[in-house]
Amino acid sequence: MKEIIFTKNATSPTAPYSQGVKTGGYVALAGVCGDDPVTGEIMGGGDMKIEAKYALDNLKATIEAAGGCMNDIVKVRVFVNDIDKMDDFNSVYTNYFENGYLPARIAMEIVKLAGGANLEIEAEAIIE
Repeated sequence: MKEIIFTKNATSPTAPYSQGVKTGGYVALAGVCGDDPVTGEIMGGGDMKIEAKYALDNLKATIEAAGGCMNDIVKVRVFVNDIDKMDDFNSVYTNYFENGYLPARIAMEIVKLAGGANLEIEAEAIIE
């Protein structure tokens, strides 16, 4: 049985998709950007560290709504419009996982993201 995940603590979908879908212990988490859940605006004015914090907060809120935590995430895909800002992203990213755990990950530079975002993160989790 599939369960649609939704939380007001993360940005609401602006297109036809779910924040997450859970089936058994597997959770597919939709892409999240660095937008404020209340205003929907991309935060940071181009500052990757601020935008990363908001995006990761959105991801964290969604996995928690699914009954999990950040350390349940097993795969992350990071899309950025400037790969040279990955050091700034990484300096924030590593703070969201505990005890040295880091999920498998890919990061890639792309030309353009929806809504003027500079980054987007999607993930998969297994809640045991």
